[in-house]
Amino acid sequence: MISKTMMAAALAGTFATAFAQVPAGYPADYQKIVDAAKKEGKLVVYAATDSKAAAPLIKDFNALYPGVTVEYHDMNSTEVYNRYISEVAAGGTTADVMWSSAMDLQMRLASDGYALKYKSVEASKIPGWAMWEDQAYGTTFEPAAIVYNKRLVDPKEVPTTHAEFAALIQQPKFKDKVTTYDIEKSGIGFMFMTQDARENAKFIDLENAFGVARVRVQSSTGTMMERISSGENLIGYNMLGSYALVRAKTDPSIGVSLTKDYTLIMSRVQFISKTAKNANAGKLWIDYILSQRGQTIIANDSKLFAIRADVKGETTSAELTKLIGANNIKPVPVHPIVLQFLGPAKRMAFLKQWKETAGKK
Repeated sequence: MISKTMMAAALAGTFATAFAQVPAGYPADYQKIVDAAKKEGKLVVYAATDSKAAAPLIKDFNALYPGVTVEYHDMNSTEVYNRYISEVAAGGTTADVMWSSAMDLQMRLASDGYALKYKSVEASKIPGWAMWEDQAYGTTFEPAAIVYNKRLVDPKEVPTTHAEFAALIQQPKFKDKVTTYDIEKSGIGFMFMTQDARENAKFIDLENAFGVARVRVQSSTGTMMERISSGENLIGYNMLGSYALVRAKTDPSIGVSLTKDYTLIMSRVQFISKTAKNANAGKLWIDYILSQRGQTIIANDSKLFAIRADVKGETTSAELTKLIGANNIKPVPVHPIVLQFLGPAKRMAFLKQWKETAGKK
């Protein structure tokens, strides 16, 4: 995926006389961070969140903090990680804030010492599982979903559990018609599948079912949805439910199923780089994204599912929990425990098993 850069529509000269105020309820000395960020005048974000979804957040952040221009780089999750690592190693300019759906890659960076320690003023408003050591913060509450073609998959066939999905895709009708992430190339795809291995006692049956179906793999949710919508594929697994549910509202071919036995919940993790040139602007961004104001935009404009319980709207953690059931929600924690499969030996062993089961043709 080619990296795209999106500059916030702000001109420093236009806003030179504007003076950002400390948000209501914040400590008075927060003004020091605001003033320092205005002097920095810029914020560089590397993200695996589509520019379209991020645009309303950037626009509102700029309205709240005029004079801080946001340079937003939209990449896939593996590219976010690799670019940051290579730039830091070379001692060059890199991101101030990292924001990615590949929770394990983000936690590897944070636990390896790349994250700046900063206790967000909004930390008490998000779940305990969604933050780590005042460094890494979960920002969304997004389900892994099964997506299917409503024209070609009978409503009675739509799986509501992982076992039902595994049984369904072994039918001849689904051979060469099933898609999921390429877990070798997609950071979030690998993370979702390894979390499945932790949660699903019959994960090997799921892998074998993928092998029977001769699963087709892709590196992005967008590509998978296009192929499902066209009928080239009939059903997709572990796709980003936030993107799929938005697409389903305008595309009559797209259906979404959230499994009732368990549904993995991904949270896009953000942290400030320890080498950030604009660390104060990074602090403003972290707090804004976690604030009720920012989370309301995440829910109602970006459609990424707000993580805060006090945010209203369809795409919120509260509504999703009602839909699936609190006991069936399985959030992936913002914690080094997600690194279990990232060590070279375990990663290679996991990929080897995947190729021998799901990858067999």
